[in-house]
Formats: sequence, structure tokens, C-alpha cells
Amino acid sequence: MVSAPAESFSRDELEIRARGRVIQFGAGPLVVGILNVTPDSFFDGGKYLDREAAVAHAVAMAESGADLLDIGAESSRPGSLPITEVEELRRLIPVVQAVCDAVSIPVSVDTTKASVARQALEAGATIVNDISGLRFDRDMAAVVAESGAGLVLMHMQGTPRTMQHNPVYADVVQDVKAFFAERIEVAVKAGISTKQIILDPGIGFGKLLGHNLTLLARLRELSAFRRPLMVGVSRKSFIGQVLDRPVDERLFGTAAAVAVAVAHGADLVRVHDVAEMKDVVRMVKAIIDWRSAADPHHETSPVVRERNGGDADN
Repeated sequence: MVSAPAESFSRDELEIRARGRVIQFGAGPLVVGILNVTPDSFFDGGKYLDREAAVAHAVAMAESGADLLDIGAESSRPGSLPITEVEELRRLIPVVQAVCDAVSIPVSVDTTKASVARQALEAGATIVNDISGLRFDRDMAAVVAESGAGLVLMHMQGTPRTMQHNPVYADVVQDVKAFFAERIEVAVKAGISTKQIILDPGIGFGKLLGHNLTLLARLRELSAFRRPLMVGVSRKSFIGQVLDRPVDERLFGTAAAVAVAVAHGADLVRVHDVAEMKDVVRMVKAIIDWRSAADPHHETSPVVRERNGGDADN
């Protein structure tokens, strides 16, 4: 079993090696823009089925400050059914190829199928985001190992169709940690370097409201694996439960959850609203940098080095 070192470490030590690219985190958390080419995703389903619309949105997210893009063609909303490999390839591959031609930032592909991942990597993707954590397709680990792609291992109870059917945990954080330890071990045995791995606790995937809030409040405990943590909270139903807001009115709730995630150790945040969440991430990082500076009151503190004085607020 892969052990999880308990000592603290610096984000400067983190990096992802993905098909010859090195993604580093020293400058702070990264923003991952979501691009769903699906008819039925819970928030933006149907908006980007057309390839031109999908590419335009990808370019817009990159221009808004996205550090990576994550493209998916199969909805994983609660209760969703899987689609065929043929249909996923039809939706996904032309968009991945066109987006990779249009932007310079790394592209991740959200799939649980090894054959889809292989063709997406051939089309230009550099990361595989597998919400099953290598559990749904026994060939996925080999595809990642052979390609050198980055890999997101996400925690989920059950499948998208069943995951919200009364999920139960003894201790959700400890259970997710145990899952990560076991899945990292599987990946390493398949020939995947730990330098390729990103961990995602799977907010909303087989979790009730209390589970999601607990994971966000105790997120730093998952940093023990010394791997980047990706957190996806964007407009999810737990925000709607807390605020009693429909999905199109959850921007501020998302901002609050993203801020907490970053403050508690998230290295990547996966979001629909890139420009707004980029501001949230930058603001939280500025506060953390200020707190961490050796002499926070000095005029050359990293937060204020380029803005001596600032604007009046009243």
C-alpha cells in the first residue's frame, strides 16, 4: 500500500509531467475551464455540441485566464446513463483536435474509456481525467502509462447512475484517503509515475451535503499524498442545497466554495466561470501570500510590490 507522508510541503515542489509537458504550481493554484460537448450536462448541456461553438468557448476561456481545459463528451451528473464508445468518440475527438490546434494551454479529456482516452491523446490532449479512478476500464492504466499522459484519479462511490443512492462513509476524509492510497498503488504498478498523478476528492460524486462540506473543510488532509489536488465545486447541487438556488444562480456560492478550497490547499479548481473564478483564486492567493510573507508590513511585500498605495475604498 502506498503510504501518505504526513509532513507539510511547499506547492513549489509540485509538478505534473504529462506527455513531455511540465505543469508547475509554484505560482499558485491553476484554473481548469470546463468544456462539455454533451446534450445533458447539468449546467451547460447542449450549449457546445457544435464544434465551432465549442472551440470559440475554449478560446474564450483561455483568454479569460484558464490554465488548462477539461473536455468531456459523456455527462456524469447524478442518475446519468453511459453512452456508447462510438457516440463518445463522435462528440469528442473532432473537438479535442480543434481545441488543441486553437489554444496553447494543456487539454485534459474527461473519460473513463481507454480507447477514447487513447484517441483523444493522439488528437492532442495531455491529461486523462478518469472519474472512476482507473476502475471502469482495465486498459486505462496501460494507455496512460504508455502515453506518459497526466492522470486525474477521482473518488466516487458507485457509478454516476447510482452514486447518490444513500452513500455512506465511516469518515469521508479517511475513506477518500484510503481510496487514493489504493488507486495510486494500482497506477504505479501499471507503470504510471506519481509525477503524472492529480487527485480529485470527487465533490458531489457519491456524497451527501455533509460529506461535501466535510471534504472542503478538511481538504488539507488530502495533501498528505504530495500530489496536486483538483477540486470541482462549480454550480453543484450541494451549493443549491445550502443556498436554495437553482443552477444558474450559484455563481456566488461557487465563488465561496472555490475560495475555501484554495485556502485549504486546492492546487487546481475545475470551473465553468473562468474569468470570475480566476479573480477568486488570485484574491485568495494574495491573502495567503501576505500572511506568509516574512515581513507583511513592508512596502515590498509580494502582494503590494506592484501597487504601492492602492485605491481608496470609501
